[in-house]
Amino acid sequence: MKPRAEDVARARAFAERTLTREEFDAYVNAPITAHERDNALELHRWFVRRYPTARDRLAYVRRAYRRWTRNR
Repeated sequence: MKPRAEDVARARAFAERTLTREEFDAYVNAPITAHERDNALELHRWFVRRYPTARDRLAYVRRAYRRWTRNR
C-alpha cells in the first residue's frame, strides 16, 4: 500500500526540521527508558544470532550498503 502524499509530506517536514540548540540538547541528553534499552538489547541479540561471525556481519553490511545506494 502506497502512503498518502500528505503523510509523506508531513513525515518529510518532521525529519527535515531544524532544531534549536536547546531542543537538540534535550533530545540527545535525555536518558533512555527501560523499554528502549530492552528493545536495543533484543535487536542486538537477534543480529548476533542471525549473523554470528564477523564475516557474516560484514557480508550483511556490504549487501545492505549496495541495496541502500542502488537507486540514488
